[in-house]
Amino acid sequence: MRRITIFGATGSIGENTVDLLERQGGAEAYDVVALTGGRNVARLAEQARTLRADVAVTAYPDCLDDLEAALAGSGVEAAAGPQALAEAADRPADWIMSAIVGAAGLVPGMRALKHGTTLALANKESLVTAGPLLLGTAEAHGARILPVDSEHSAIFQALVGEEIDAVERIIITASGGAFRDWPIEALESATPEQASSHPNWAMGQRITVDSASMFNKALELIETKEYFGGDPARIEAVVHPESLIHALVGFRDGAIMAHVGPPDMRHAIGYALNWPDRRDLPVARLDLAQIGQLNFRSACEKRWPALRLAREVMEAGGLTGAAFNAAKEAALDAFLARQISFPRMAGVVEDVLTRLSGEGGLTKMQISLENVLEVDHLARQAAADIVRGSERQGSY
Repeated sequence: MRRITIFGATGSIGENTVDLLERQGGAEAYDVVALTGGRNVARLAEQARTLRADVAVTAYPDCLDDLEAALAGSGVEAAAGPQALAEAADRPADWIMSAIVGAAGLVPGMRALKHGTTLALANKESLVTAGPLLLGTAEAHGARILPVDSEHSAIFQALVGEEIDAVERIIITASGGAFRDWPIEALESATPEQASSHPNWAMGQRITVDSASMFNKALELIETKEYFGGDPARIEAVVHPESLIHALVGFRDGAIMAHVGPPDMRHAIGYALNWPDRRDLPVARLDLAQIGQLNFRSACEKRWPALRLAREVMEAGGLTGAAFNAAKEAALDAFLARQISFPRMAGVVEDVLTRLSGEGGLTKMQISLENVLEVDHLARQAAADIVRGSERQGSY
């Protein structure tokens, strides 16, 4: 049986991965090595019992007692904390889902790749912060990285049988999020609750707010460049309100290949789980006549300045992506805490990049795990300083 580990099992991606495993035979068909999660230890324990995992790990040491109690008598080992996450990554597995949100997913993903595993990567921040390091580690250890973001899975599928040198442009689509039809001047008063309501997808709060600000799409633009290569000027984003076309690849002969499917993450997860084969998946089949039409509009960088910042990050390279991601996470925290306004998030990120990029500080440093983590720390500190300055000036 294939050995499976899921990092971030209780999040949206993790839950969908567990759903597919159960539909494809569960513990009778897969040897589940490890499941990890956060504070929802009741759900983590339930998953571990159902899939008969070897170990369940919570990222929070103070949750260990609750996890142990929930697993009592199951035979499933309980563990907690960053070291336990790293040790889970060292357990031999054939296929690992990396779905821990944020930069926290980088270390276990790196550990897993060193064992030559297949890493299904839903943690976009890993490529944004340390793309060359992650891909280099995979190559050095004979490991494989399969994209799980719907956009990058779509690009990956559109390139099957194609030469990358024939690619002229890559276009990823964006729903536009909660505020795509709001007047720009109204965004200053947007609340976290309003930003947390996505028109198409059911996702966690942080990624839903990132969708409204387009910071998720900014990360995906950078991720596209890191994973597939190419000229940043040829990587584009377009708003597609229906969220049915996930990405398009244009070739030098003028042809464009589009990946079309329902807005259901189980497609991209299932493709990675079953690759290189395709298996039946419990996703809706599209009725094109009923859909009638597909709409597109330009992704305005005045409305969504995160897209402009992403282009600058792609051009700069080095550790700029690490600073961008950390600043974004800190700015999002500040918005959710009502310390800054919705538009101010992009301003905080831009200010952090300006502060840390002086004299080429982010482009001259070697891309190592230690330096990535150091830049992550410095960017969060800088963002906190800038947010405090914004509060003093009353710029919520």
